[in-house]
Amino acid sequence: MSSFEPHHYTTVAGKRAQQGKSRMDVWVRLFRGLGVAGLVLAGVFLCVVALTVTTAGFAVAQTADSIVVEGNRRVEADTIRSYFRTSGGQRLDAAKVDEAIKALYATGLFQDVRVNQGGGRIVVNVIENAVINRVAFEGNRKVKDDQLSSEVQSKPRGTLSRPAVQADVQRIIEIYRRNGRYDIRVDPKIIDLPNGRVDLVFEIKEGDKTGVKTIAFVGNNSYSGSRLKEEIKTTETGLLSFLQTADIYDSDRIEADRDLLRRFYLKHGFADVRITSAVGEYDPEKKSFIITFAIEEGAQYRFGKIDIQSNVRAVNAESLRVRMKTQAGAVYNAEAVEKSVEAMSIDVAKRGYPFAVVRPRGERIPETKTINLVYTVDEGTRAYIERINIRGNTRTRDYVIRREFDIAEGDAYNRALIDRAERRLKNLNFFKSVKLTTEPGSAADRVVINVDVEESPTGEVAVSAGFSTADGLMGEFSIGDRSLLGKGQSIRATIMYGQRARGFELSYVEPYFLGYRMSGGASIFARQTLASSYYSYDSRTIGTNLFLGFGLSEEVGLQLRYSVYQQKITLPDNLNNCISSPNALINGGPGVTGSDPCYVDGEASLAVRKELASGAALTSLVGYTLSYNTLDNTRNPTSGLYAEFKQDFAGLGGDVNFIRSTAEARSYYEVFSDVVAVLRLQGGHIESWGGKELRMLDHFQMGPNLVRGFAPAGIGPRDLTVGTTQDPLGGTMFWGASVEAQTPLYFLPKDTGMKAAVFADAGSLWDYKGATSWNVTGETLTAADSKSIRASVGAGLIWNSPFGPLRFDYSFPLLKESYDRLQQFRFSGGTKF
Repeated sequence: MSSFEPHHYTTVAGKRAQQGKSRMDVWVRLFRGLGVAGLVLAGVFLCVVALTVTTAGFAVAQTADSIVVEGNRRVEADTIRSYFRTSGGQRLDAAKVDEAIKALYATGLFQDVRVNQGGGRIVVNVIENAVINRVAFEGNRKVKDDQLSSEVQSKPRGTLSRPAVQADVQRIIEIYRRNGRYDIRVDPKIIDLPNGRVDLVFEIKEGDKTGVKTIAFVGNNSYSGSRLKEEIKTTETGLLSFLQTADIYDSDRIEADRDLLRRFYLKHGFADVRITSAVGEYDPEKKSFIITFAIEEGAQYRFGKIDIQSNVRAVNAESLRVRMKTQAGAVYNAEAVEKSVEAMSIDVAKRGYPFAVVRPRGERIPETKTINLVYTVDEGTRAYIERINIRGNTRTRDYVIRREFDIAEGDAYNRALIDRAERRLKNLNFFKSVKLTTEPGSAADRVVINVDVEESPTGEVAVSAGFSTADGLMGEFSIGDRSLLGKGQSIRATIMYGQRARGFELSYVEPYFLGYRMSGGASIFARQTLASSYYSYDSRTIGTNLFLGFGLSEEVGLQLRYSVYQQKITLPDNLNNCISSPNALINGGPGVTGSDPCYVDGEASLAVRKELASGAALTSLVGYTLSYNTLDNTRNPTSGLYAEFKQDFAGLGGDVNFIRSTAEARSYYEVFSDVVAVLRLQGGHIESWGGKELRMLDHFQMGPNLVRGFAPAGIGPRDLTVGTTQDPLGGTMFWGASVEAQTPLYFLPKDTGMKAAVFADAGSLWDYKGATSWNVTGETLTAADSKSIRASVGAGLIWNSPFGPLRFDYSFPLLKESYDRLQQFRFSGGTKF
């Protein structure tokens, strides 16, 4: 027990000591917690007091109207105070002051704004932005000052805003990038001047032009890269890039090229085509772009069954078949489908159903690779055009754009007619881009049409130079405008001077004559052709033309014209000195008396001298041209047909009477990828009337324009009288046929624009009906005249160069007459720069 009790005593004491220590810790923690809470409460109390004091101060200041403005020079103090005033019953607290400061900064007039409160008033201290004295650009050689000035927001006599200056720097950089210069640097410099004014100078380092080094296509199995490059606007940088701008990288143009490629494939049967990407990668080392188009072609389809269904009771489906541009069995063509929809929509609208909608529905048959097509005519939703907004036209008048619409405000909305207007606007060649969009109007049945355009320059100044084997060296200067004063009228003046041909022409065209969709125009011209190895005489023609033209449909056009001109020829004396000795021959013959010079020094053909003796002849004629055009591209066609028929009736006054008829047809067909076949047929006939003799000058003169390999006027009837210049007499009837195959030169870059061609020509000119004798001298001529066929084969090089179209042909005549004149090599072309 003794040992137990001490041990028990020690344990109880330890417990009591521990309990006392625990109580002490609780009190310590309690006091610490109260201290922290007190500090927090004190801080909150002080903030509330400070805010109350500040707010009270603002309120007192506002009430006392004692806002003090310091630092202002140009801006009135009352103007600054107005930003701090409150409406009745409101207090000027910290939030109101913050709003006022932001509003002052937003004016762009101040560089710094500070607000202090003390002594029961508010002090607003401002630092005003400097006033720009002038804005200058240094180092800009490729972009003019006027263009840069119109783009930047910083203007003389405006306030200097540093954020605005930085935004202007980006605008200038963007302008240069649109011009293909991605190595551009722009440094803004601010030069301080007295009285708070500054000069703002943009120092520009333009760098070299950033071109497109390579254009690549991925996934194009049906068409070669060179063929696809023909369809897009962007070109690769080459030796002649200094003459063009299409090789400059432009993201907007790349996106447009993407759409052009898609439309090209859709037009040639690839209904599932997708241009999945168009990527431009910049190569810093070469300072140029590599553009890659990724294509998923899909299968090529043909049209299967084509049907029309009409859900409009009064419209007979079969009556619309004449409007179809699609044909069963032909290669699928999305463009032909669009034109069919458009033609049918217009037809139905004219029948009194303006809301009718024509919808094409295609059913793909993968096994046969055909598309069965059904055009469905429905009543459509009743919607009216509330307004047509035209935006972006700074020069072109609004009415020039509006007249391309077949509908106006208040008319029934028709999508086909809207698409047609968009296509017409693009074909005007007045705009860089045209985009039509729609938005809801003020009511459920109202539609607003927005027309956004980006204008392009329409003025043209061209200096041309060239050479041809027919006319020798020649130069030309022309100046004109496709849209005079923004009114859509065309005017052009041209002066041409060459070795064998000279002249001028002044022309004017009004595309909407008397407010109708009918073009009217006039021209004044003068031409002089000098004697050459092809003709022994000079000729001079001066006259005027008047014409009216209008479209009978999208493919058929008609032009009516009236022409009056005076024509005169001249000869050197030694070719017109044989009047005293008819039928004389060199070295003796009838009428030769030893020293008689007749024919010894040469003599022009009897027909030519008789024309000379008749003097100047006045021709007054009316005529027309009926044309048909389905070409896919007027400049570089690969498919379609162009045909025209012309007739002229001379004899409405004047000195000559004749009826002249000519016809021509050209058909283009892509036989293989990049190989285009061209078939050309032509023919003509002329006949005098009223008992008048047909002048030699009114006969057809044919040469390489009929069969290549022959000289100008080298085919057809000719005066073979010995001792004369044996001039061509011309014929009253001709025909010609030509077959040609064209293909690009794959080993050359696209921008060279070169094609190779092989061809075969055949034709004939015959039946001279002019003078064969002359009573004044008693002379007669010996005329060679034959219906025989002339034919040739050959090869050529076609260069659609930046200088203008050039062509080199070398031909081998296969069929000819002994009196025909040959010219196996032929070169023609010109340049514009």
